[in-house]
Amino acid sequence: MDVLISGAGVAGPALAFWLSRFGISATVVERAPSLRTGGQAVDFRGEAHLSVLRRMGLLDAVRAAATTPRDMVFRGVDGRERARLPASFTAGEVEVLRGDLSRLLHDASAADAEYVFGDWVTALHDDGAGVDVEFARGRPRRFDFVVGADGMRSGVRRLTFPDYRPRFQGYYFALWPADGDDRDLTCAPGVLSAPGWVLFKSPVPPELLPDELIAPDVYFDSISQVRMPSVSSGRVTLLGDAGYGSTLGGMGTGLAVVSAYVLAGELAAGGDAFARYEALVGPYARGCQGNPGPFLAPGTRLGMWVRDRVFGFLDKAPVFARMDLRAATAIKLPEYARVR
Repeated sequence: MDVLISGAGVAGPALAFWLSRFGISATVVERAPSLRTGGQAVDFRGEAHLSVLRRMGLLDAVRAAATTPRDMVFRGVDGRERARLPASFTAGEVEVLRGDLSRLLHDASAADAEYVFGDWVTALHDDGAGVDVEFARGRPRRFDFVVGADGMRSGVRRLTFPDYRPRFQGYYFALWPADGDDRDLTCAPGVLSAPGWVLFKSPVPPELLPDELIAPDVYFDSISQVRMPSVSSGRVTLLGDAGYGSTLGGMGTGLAVVSAYVLAGELAAGGDAFARYEALVGPYARGCQGNPGPFLAPGTRLGMWVRDRVFGFLDKAPVFARMDLRAATAIKLPEYARVR
């Protein structure tokens, strides 16, 4: 069995790792010329996330690359501290830079999977027995299955579900390289900023803006969610943010790693693998989705006051502070027979 994976961020290399363990050939195509470095801190929380990393033999390596979690300090425009979001609430059990995690997953799968950088999928032709794939630069190839693991702006999703658009959640964010403490935040109604990033409320829908704001080292996007009746069509399916994305939602990385394990195991089991994958991962993924905009940058002064009071309770009410664990652990991971 030959599987094409579009995207070499987190979900794609994690899927490539598990496919090889189940005796399935994987090819990963990535539009960027190399692995993306740096990026924001991402985290794993709860036994479901940690269990998959443990089964991969990567938990110790992830912990070795972990960052030191810090409180997020919210300040008014006058510089005075208004509230503090505890690190215990934001960082999960282990926090790591996205680029470091991507490198670990790539290195763990590169010996068994084919990686093609600087190319991307331009057309898919599913004839029921396989998928003929056209690329921007490489020669056409045929695969048994295709998986879009290419993020919120998934090209595979656009080709497979051309009428679908992610749901705009009323906020935008921008990221850029900067010196300074990115956990020291300045806030006003509907706006939150720190060195290297800004989050702001806006009624302008994404359709009236370009997909990305192109500027040196700046990334600009909407806060959106991907909620689809089905993430599969024929021999093509979606994984991670491409199928269940929730921009800055907080649990997308753990969800991607868990979903990759399930998808690979179901493909190895044969039969109607995509249906079983969706039945298990779909409810779990939707429970992990959220909109951080109103939580972090409420649009009114009253909303900011309420936010500040809620943050003050988190350290005093650990049960409330760890409610996210209910969503992160709300899946029973199957045991799949591994080839190696």
